[in-house]
Amino acid sequence: MKIAISYFSKNCTARRSVLKSGILLYTATLLILCFAGLSDASVSPAAHRNYAKIKNVRPPRNLVLRSASALVEDQRTGECLVQKQADVILPIASITKLMTAMVVLDAKMNLKESITIASEDVDTLRHSRSRLPVHSSLTRGNALLLALMASENRAAHALGRTYPGGLAAFVAAMNTKARVLGLTDTHFDDPTGISNGNTSSARDLARMVDAAYQYSLIRKFTTSEEISIRLGHRKLKFHNTNVLLRNPRWQIGLSKTGFIDESGRCLVMQFKVAKRPVLIVLLDAPGKSARYDDARRIKQWMEGSQQVRKKHRA
Repeated sequence: MKIAISYFSKNCTARRSVLKSGILLYTATLLILCFAGLSDASVSPAAHRNYAKIKNVRPPRNLVLRSASALVEDQRTGECLVQKQADVILPIASITKLMTAMVVLDAKMNLKESITIASEDVDTLRHSRSRLPVHSSLTRGNALLLALMASENRAAHALGRTYPGGLAAFVAAMNTKARVLGLTDTHFDDPTGISNGNTSSARDLARMVDAAYQYSLIRKFTTSEEISIRLGHRKLKFHNTNVLLRNPRWQIGLSKTGFIDESGRCLVMQFKVAKRPVLIVLLDAPGKSARYDDARRIKQWMEGSQQVRKKHRA
């Protein structure tokens, strides 16, 4: 069965009406942050965007995306460039860790404090591999870095477990943050994404990616290509899970991958095409390379469309 990809010259989400006012966003965010102080994203630049509709890039006849659900959006205006099954609610796997990071940073937790990997942090559901042994210690900042860059599940779980009030309070804060951001299709069961109960839609995730982009540390950590960390007497090198970051032709400002059996291969990014900031969400792609192939096709399409528009203006 063929699923049509649609193209619009209108806003992808209701975000623009929700985030029009910086005051409204600030007030809403305070509901979750009042006990912990404000993050560097408490007043989002999204609140001051230009809401004027702009002419959509001309879609090609043969843009074929293998991801089951996809959304491409102009970050500045909210203009929806491409959508495919964007409202279908799906498991999101480690895309979850963007929300984990926002909750940690909102709480103003000490990133220099040492935390220890415990037996509770071991994945007993999927038995995913980890290079962080039980009883190893690292700073909360390095745990956050490994969770975002290398998608380390034990690091992400430890961040939630060491939150004030424990893991249950952390997951509650994740869902509260989702409601504050207006993510009506989104629910979290854990801070790692291991649970298939962590679900969202491509439309919601575009909003979540935009919110995460307002945190400078999330931008830095999700786009770091590699890092060496000393654990006890060993020095371990970790690499980013997004292979596109190794290509200098990509101007990527934020990145997160995800995978469990139920979610398929997932990828969210903020990147620039001809100085145009774009949000991209790709969910449930088959095989290891399909999500990256979809991202490349979208980038090539947008670059080609930009050249056509320049030619027409000449």
